[in-house]
Amino acid sequence: MNRDKPNIGVVTWPIHEAGLVPLQELAQILLQFCHELHVITGGAARDIPVGGDRGVQVHFVEQKPATNTFLRVTNHLLTQVKISRRLCSVARRVDVWIFFFGGSVLLLPMLTAKSLRRAVLLALPGSASEDIRAQVGNFMSNLAAGLARINYALCDGIVVYSESLVTQWHLQKYRAKVFVAHKHFLDFDRFMAQTPLDERDDVVGYVGRLSLEKGITRFMEAIPKVLDMRANTTFFVAGEGQAGPQIEEYAAHRKNELSFADWIPHDELPQHLNRLKLLVLPSFTEGLPNIMLEAIACGTPVLATPVGAVPDVIKDGETGFIMADNAPACIAENIVRALNHPSLEQIARDARALVEREFTFEKAVAAYREILGG
Repeated sequence: MNRDKPNIGVVTWPIHEAGLVPLQELAQILLQFCHELHVITGGAARDIPVGGDRGVQVHFVEQKPATNTFLRVTNHLLTQVKISRRLCSVARRVDVWIFFFGGSVLLLPMLTAKSLRRAVLLALPGSASEDIRAQVGNFMSNLAAGLARINYALCDGIVVYSESLVTQWHLQKYRAKVFVAHKHFLDFDRFMAQTPLDERDDVVGYVGRLSLEKGITRFMEAIPKVLDMRANTTFFVAGEGQAGPQIEEYAAHRKNELSFADWIPHDELPQHLNRLKLLVLPSFTEGLPNIMLEAIACGTPVLATPVGAVPDVIKDGETGFIMADNAPACIAENIVRALNHPSLEQIARDARALVEREFTFEKAVAAYREILGG
């Protein structure tokens, strides 16, 4: 075994389709300075293309769906046991573990890794407790927050996308072991403006996970309010999740206003983003959304709530648009404001220049290399 390079393990909760690209990005970065890469995950990760990637091994865990709180808690514990068993099976071949999606609530795997005397980094793509709060309520969210606090204390380092998240996610107590780095990078030859903004119709879109923490139902409630102010506007929604059936039903009855698509394969995203005059991200909570950067790279302005690391990229009226909250009336007013903005094309160009400068593969690799000492 080549000990000049570390062997790295990545642990995630079983992921949705939306997690595939971020997990692939992290894997590509880590492969630049590790010898072997072990990934423990489940869900949509079964489809991660690892053929041809040097030294990548995926260890898959199954998770059962649940419909009530008791079953959710039970299945959560069972999934943690499965992840911990997988972790033990490859522990001798891993020098450092990175807990990624759902990592802050994986207490049993954290204890397992620490008992095996392995270093553990928590790379936080978002706030698990806030995600859970928006989806299933306060009880499960408070449980997740408690687990996160224990894991913050146990881990050797915490990686966040922005300095502002230290305060937003109440990490001040752990500041001495917090690192700021992102794993975002774009292929600017694929994600580019193929259709000039002034040649696009007034299509306002949402692309992403169709779950409550993303504010998608608030976006849907804003649609008739926008049409009252700007009748020629049309809407496009794509994704999958708990709100999918509701949106599909709405689209079926209002075909002239809204078109709906299931989850879009990543290689098809640029053509869809090039249809939009504006992308809306009305999230309650975020880390640093990939779709925001991908839209900007395609010359599509973004309107978003000021959550997570979004304000690091979107400066209102300069590189995009910020709305105070995701109340339907606020979303509608800001959609109209953005579409009517006299400098919309310049804003799109300035935003593209920003992401070209800041979100390169080289910068992402350098940041993680510094953290891991590879």
